[in-house]
Amino acid sequence: MTETPASSSTSHELSDLLWVPSEDRVANSQIDRFRRTFRPSAANSDELWAWSVESPGEFWKAVWDYCEVLGDPGTRLLEKSDDFWRWRFLPDATLNMAENLLASRDGANLNALISIAEDGTTEEWTWDRLRAETAATAAWLKANGVKQGDRVAAWMPHVPQTIVFFLAAASMGAVFTSTSPDFGVDGVVDRFGQTTPKVLLAATGYSYAGKDFDLRDRLADIAAELSSLEQIVVVDGPPSTRGEVDCGSVPVSTWAEVSKDTDAPLEFVALPTDHPMYILYSSGTTGKPKCIVHRTGGVLLKHLTEHQMHCDIRAGDNVFYFTTCGWMMWNWLVSVLGSGATAVLFDGNPAFPSQTRLFEEAEKHGFNLFGVSAKFIDGCVKAGLHPIESFDLSSIRTVCSTGSPLSNDGFAWVYESLAADVHLASVSGGTDLCGCLVGCDPTKPVVVGELQGKCLGMDIQVFDSDGGMVSDLHQKGELVCVTPFPSMPLNFWDDPGDDRYRAAYFERFPDTWAHGDFASWEAGGGMVIHGRSDATLNASGVRIGTAEIYNVVEQLPEISEAIAIGQEWDNDTRIVLFVRLADGVELTDDLITAIKRELRTKRTPRHVPAIVKAVPDIPRTRSGKITELAVTNVVHGRPVTNTEALANPEALEFFQLD
Repeated sequence: MTETPASSSTSHELSDLLWVPSEDRVANSQIDRFRRTFRPSAANSDELWAWSVESPGEFWKAVWDYCEVLGDPGTRLLEKSDDFWRWRFLPDATLNMAENLLASRDGANLNALISIAEDGTTEEWTWDRLRAETAATAAWLKANGVKQGDRVAAWMPHVPQTIVFFLAAASMGAVFTSTSPDFGVDGVVDRFGQTTPKVLLAATGYSYAGKDFDLRDRLADIAAELSSLEQIVVVDGPPSTRGEVDCGSVPVSTWAEVSKDTDAPLEFVALPTDHPMYILYSSGTTGKPKCIVHRTGGVLLKHLTEHQMHCDIRAGDNVFYFTTCGWMMWNWLVSVLGSGATAVLFDGNPAFPSQTRLFEEAEKHGFNLFGVSAKFIDGCVKAGLHPIESFDLSSIRTVCSTGSPLSNDGFAWVYESLAADVHLASVSGGTDLCGCLVGCDPTKPVVVGELQGKCLGMDIQVFDSDGGMVSDLHQKGELVCVTPFPSMPLNFWDDPGDDRYRAAYFERFPDTWAHGDFASWEAGGGMVIHGRSDATLNASGVRIGTAEIYNVVEQLPEISEAIAIGQEWDNDTRIVLFVRLADGVELTDDLITAIKRELRTKRTPRHVPAIVKAVPDIPRTRSGKITELAVTNVVHGRPVTNTEALANPEALEFFQLD
């Protein structure tokens, strides 16, 4: 067993508590209503969680009932298997996700969608319009030979037509898959080439940071590469990108043609809970991305639990999450329709034309849930923004943060500069389960630096490297789930015998989902995520999470961003820290000394890097996550096999060491 360094964390002082929910807020929360209805013997949400993992069949059926899922739940609650990933929840149930997302819910607003473009153009879609265009699109898909189980794909901006296309596919049992328009031809083909869609939805272009990007030539190249395509549907992008689209022998239809049959009936096929609903993709920075197939009932139940119980989303709420169609948060956001909430879409640069853009929209549209990445919040800290002074953000009840660990300063900024009485919901999960493992609880205090606890139905633990359970506070280890849950992937696409699927999650520890995060327990049941375990630094036998370094270094005003990797050196591993400097700053000996001093003082001497080097840019995936593995490969002279997965692959050239 490797040595674990002492943590600087201690039992919580009063000053660590950033927010404590009022008694009224606890009593009116959906998680407490759910507890009182289905488990009145549970005194609080911790005891509710215990029931949820001890009696998973009963718990997930209770979620079905509480969230008013439309369909037939069947009679059996659970079908167990010797294989962890083959457990089935409500195995006899039938339902349709589109029917649930388009259902009339008491308390819902008139609008199902509010779509905001970067140039400020705003479009409101009523529930009636969303249902009508879904019905028309489904009729068009059927008329063009799409059947249950066929794949349809979207290479699209974050606009309503992408959601309509998904709902139309879901209504008839077709399998939906999507990615964002900033992917190049190779990136799109690497994904859709594996899942062989019959129909592709694509925009002629999109806008970002005030610039228009024409996609028509790329679309023609994609059509030539994807031999499975039988139809292409195009949606007009910005005016400068519109015009004829030539996709060779593949027929092209316009969105107006596809959605014109407004008298088409809205029909839903009843599907088994394990019917494939959509395919998501891993980042693919070390090879072709994995194609992760998600289950209809499993994902819906998981999302409804996270929305209603963990994030306290209600019918009539305006729910915003900044995302693209290539990130699982897009799927998560679309599912809020199933709670009768309005999904607020924003397509473009969230900091254009100024860094206050999203706060302007939050005030204008009365966001009730404001969801962004941890990097966005940290950027607001760096910029010294105080939106609480300039905007009326009183509608916001919940601020969600995900994508990477949120810094302590980021936690404090939310309450000091955004809104004093909000539930800060820092969550951690992933594409693999299209949801969260560790999340938030509106009935518990928010503690600086911590995620509030385990998600309902998820028996989350921390294991040491030998598979032993870690119970000591602050001891770091592998984040795992020791019981099956309904949103485990059904399988990987084209993976005979589930060999790659089993290797991805179950090879490390038998009968245990190993998620790949490095975590520790804190006082009160909270958790700290220290970064990805595959990016964990193992210097002199001590495991160090990269987030522990970033949360210190990136608070220095001279540092805009950092990335740390472990370099094999002299029969050991040394830490190499790359920093992107603020404008006008140079990496001097004094600054390097200051960086090392901060790490030594606020962490431990083992966190201090052997080398600090300045770089002009840091490589990240298209969902905005920095990629330590790609940098590690460059430092060691190994190839990065799929640079198409990176938003800025040209940045890799800066990471050669002398």
